[in-house]
Amino acid sequence: MERKILVGITGASGALYGYTFLKELKKLQIPAEVIITKAGETVWKYELDKSLDEILNFAEKLYKEDEILAPPASGSSFYSEMVIIPCSMGTLSAIAYGTAKNLLQRAADVMLKEKKLLVLVIRETPLSLVHIKNMEICSQAGAIIFPAMPGFYHKPKTLDELITQFVKRLMNFLKLTPEGFHSWQNIYEKKIK
Repeated sequence: MERKILVGITGASGALYGYTFLKELKKLQIPAEVIITKAGETVWKYELDKSLDEILNFAEKLYKEDEILAPPASGSSFYSEMVIIPCSMGTLSAIAYGTAKNLLQRAADVMLKEKKLLVLVIRETPLSLVHIKNMEICSQAGAIIFPAMPGFYHKPKTLDELITQFVKRLMNFLKLTPEGFHSWQNIYEKKIK
């Protein structure tokens, strides 16, 4: 089966994470399809000053949250994994409790029931006990909680370097091999030589 990643974009702040992830997938020629929520559309336009059509430069298809009959709503669809980047606390809650009121939430529910990889790049601070409990429920159901917490050991000089390194760390977790990823092991080995 060809690897195809389903990418969810919600209304959490951090649209740049989703944009950068899609760009990096395209560089590796990994096919992607995107589901964006209404709030995600608003934040995308506000934070990036880009039209939604920009997504189609990096993804094969773009679905809106109300397209409930679209392929991602079915367990018979052939997605290898789903990454929600960024993932809002509202979406996290819907996934935790299986309410699935839109296509993105339903697709996440499908990934869990089909025992496929679901990665939630949560973006919120501070976290309430409700958020923490919802993360626990999702984790117990098989999702991976991958907070948008960039590292600094590669000494980034720009916001782009910071976000890109985080995205490449995520891709490394997904067993992809992004060019220019700074692993701690590589940095450590250079320091001791």
